[in-house]
Amino acid sequence: MLGKKEKFNEPTGELNVLGEGTTIEGSIVSTGDLRIDGKVNGNVFTQGKCVLGVSGNITGDIKAKSCDISGIVTGNVKVTDTLFLKGTGIINGDINISKIVVEIGGQINGACSMGSDVSSAID
Repeated sequence: MLGKKEKFNEPTGELNVLGEGTTIEGSIVSTGDLRIDGKVNGNVFTQGKCVLGVSGNITGDIKAKSCDISGIVTGNVKVTDTLFLKGTGIINGDINISKIVVEIGGQINGACSMGSDVSSAID
């Protein structure tokens, strides 16, 4: 319909939590913020912030507006704003970001491309 925005394109401000000891087999798509302390075997897409706790583990790609990583990611990470890689965080894959902050001990095992041309579209 003309003049109406799709609801999916508007971040809700909701917080979704995946607790430690929980595993999801498949992709997660959200318009709100995510906190993952469990395991995800699939891609994670959010128009908000993705927080991966120390016990969190994602085997798949991440696309998010911003991201704080303290756990382990095995896949590519695409962030349209800022990626914070904490001292316990490990990324085994390529990153495509606008800005990055890496604490001492944070690891990136892959290629890094930076710039303002990072698209916010969720494919």
